[in-house]
Amino acid sequence: MVWGGVQCLGLWQAQRLGRQVADEARSGDIVMVSSVTCPYCKEAREWFTEHKVTFSECFIETEPACAEAYNALQAPGTPVLVVRGQRQRGFDARRVAAALMLSGTEAVVVRY
Repeated sequence: MVWGGVQCLGLWQAQRLGRQVADEARSGDIVMVSSVTCPYCKEAREWFTEHKVTFSECFIETEPACAEAYNALQAPGTPVLVVRGQRQRGFDARRVAAALMLSGTEAVVVRY
């Protein structure tokens, strides 16, 4: 019974975090630089979609401007998220939520 309670609490917290990010994110706030074959990109895309989070995405293999942005970010891998100007390597919903709550961060512009 304790295990079931812990599972329910974890699910509730994940749903709450998803609602928080969806409520806070606006068009242009979250840009994900992805790779077609990246399983972590797929995980992030599915999370954003499941929680109805507004985000944009580009693929380094198929979009030359995206590949240029990726190189400019000096990223060691994908996904690279730019959340309200803050570059994040990899996907962590809690980091995305924290970046959305910050204001006055130095902007990193991603154009693709």
